[in-house]
Amino acid sequence: MNIRTGLGYDVHRLVEGRELWLCGVKIEHTLGLLGHSDADVALHALCDALLGAAALRDIGYYFPDTDPAYKGADSKILLARVVELLADKGFRVGNVDITICAEAPKINPHIPLMRQIVAPLLGVTPDEVGIKATTTEKLGFTGRGEGMAAMAACLIFKD
Repeated sequence: MNIRTGLGYDVHRLVEGRELWLCGVKIEHTLGLLGHSDADVALHALCDALLGAAALRDIGYYFPDTDPAYKGADSKILLARVVELLADKGFRVGNVDITICAEAPKINPHIPLMRQIVAPLLGVTPDEVGIKATTTEKLGFTGRGEGMAAMAACLIFKD
């Protein structure tokens, strides 16, 4: 069996006039994340973790922010495409672990729904999708509420 791990990281700026999407869930907040797509920082980090584990470069290679086709794109669709790219190389997802770094809004109430949304996109059960939230104790750009960051780790395998 071929087992690989991957690590992804992403950052987006918080701005007025944008919706806030995290792990495929629209969260009510006064600010949203700025990006070419829906700017779902958590799913972008997850895409990079999966692509890296399979040695398939990064999210920007497949979905460049210079391509109008991805303007406002739903990151769940990008994640589904990444899973297809892995499948083309014979890989399946074992489990993933995502950490979202933000001072506000509170993420914990949304985690059960996030797990329910992400799991089928990966072809796993919600028990194989870890999602956590943390603050940076008011330090740095996330602490000042200027943006959000996310990290993701994954395990993929070939039989």
